[in-house]
Amino acid sequence: MAQKLTQEQTQKQVQVQRLSQQQMLQIKLLEMPLTQLEQSVMAELDDNPALEAGSPDDMAESEPEESAGLSDSDREGNEDYDAMTEREEREAALDDALSNIGIDDRMPEYETGMHDRQTADYEEIVYGDTTSFYDKLKEQMGETELTERQREIMEYLIGSLDDDGLLRKETETISDELAIYHAIDATPKEIEAVLHILQTFDPAGIGARSLQECLLLQIARREPSPLTEQMRRVITDNFEAFTKKHWDTIGRQFGLTDKQVTMLQEELRRLNPKPGAALGETQGRSVQQITPDFLIETHEDGTVSFSLNKGHLPELYVSPSFREMLKTYHTDRKTMSRQDKEALLYAKEKVERAKGFIEAVKQRRHTLVVTMQAIIDRQKQFFIDGDEADLRPMVLKDIADKTGLDISTISRVSNIKYAQTKWGTFPLRFFFTDGYTTEAGEELSTRKMKIALKEIIDGEDKHRPMSDDQLKEEMKRKGFPIARRTVSKYREQLGVPVARLRRE
Repeated sequence: MAQKLTQEQTQKQVQVQRLSQQQMLQIKLLEMPLTQLEQSVMAELDDNPALEAGSPDDMAESEPEESAGLSDSDREGNEDYDAMTEREEREAALDDALSNIGIDDRMPEYETGMHDRQTADYEEIVYGDTTSFYDKLKEQMGETELTERQREIMEYLIGSLDDDGLLRKETETISDELAIYHAIDATPKEIEAVLHILQTFDPAGIGARSLQECLLLQIARREPSPLTEQMRRVITDNFEAFTKKHWDTIGRQFGLTDKQVTMLQEELRRLNPKPGAALGETQGRSVQQITPDFLIETHEDGTVSFSLNKGHLPELYVSPSFREMLKTYHTDRKTMSRQDKEALLYAKEKVERAKGFIEAVKQRRHTLVVTMQAIIDRQKQFFIDGDEADLRPMVLKDIADKTGLDISTISRVSNIKYAQTKWGTFPLRFFFTDGYTTEAGEELSTRKMKIALKEIIDGEDKHRPMSDDQLKEEMKRKGFPIARRTVSKYREQLGVPVARLRRE
């Protein structure tokens, strides 16, 4: 018996949550660091005649916001760089990149020593007159034949690169962001096609989505040779052995002599794991200028307060003349001509937009204040003594629970924003660190344990270095009762080889 196909039309009620235009504006402003917010405010002032700024004479150039910093008492509870050779830089960078494989990219660890505030180099990076590598990529984009749509996607991709020049976001995420923020409905496949064009830009490796892809992109640009093919096979098929520096394993697998292994190792170390940083160096070692969003003060009585950096942000208000026009509309609309009504309706739309923008700026300020205060409450000891080991375990959910805000909101606040403290300027992500819970239920900071482990290894007898089992026992004696596999994981993240490779 043949099956009969029928077509029916039915109605189905589905509840779909969509972000309003005001909510999308608030999200967009919340993600912006101070310098980008300043540009956005200036652009809105140029575009909306109903939005006006306060007189520059009424504000100090870097005057803090209204007392965002509630003190704790009010609440409860180039010289060294220039001396280095290019090869040494590349090796150090590659070792650093390899040591961080497996760490959550969204909240990366910041190793001890990254924030050496006492060197001239650090001051140059933070406060120097800088030109970002993004501008150099946009110059190359201008020399590339692209459609207008591809150009918009490319520009967003360039803006999404991290300081190393890598793309840490999934194409699906970028697709969603383009739809929300720029009304561009681009599929992940379309975005990936544009990304492949970006990956042809200089320097080689730019736009890679992982360290492995970054190295392969660089190898692909080398002259074809047996050595180049061996390099490609190592990174493609033996990447794990490469990351763990198991050169003896790699040598056996490829049937290489010790001399050939050494040559292969040297060539691989010439690759650059941070192409974005390299592009900055070609411009006199310039990187993106860091302007702190938060100014944190530690007082002699042990209290910690903070304020928001106002930078060059003006006070915003709705134009009085536009307000008067709206009053006229409400009082005299019966006697007004059609042309006058159209003009007043235009004024109404501009006033509503100005009010919405002002409210979004205020909401951003409030969210930043409550988030920073919660971080200070959690990490108060670090702000007092500046000891990285005193950072308590803290993840996004901890701050979300403390503030009552959504985790995604805390993530946006913590992204590409910096805090200036007595001990230096830090990215907000620096204050987040994972925790480790012992069998006894005690929660320990993974960063504090890594510091302790590094101290033990630095102080060991290099003629008889300790095995991971011995390191486990030594850590236990120091008050960190962790498993051997945890010791091994932290040792690898610190870029420290196994005992037999540490023997001198």
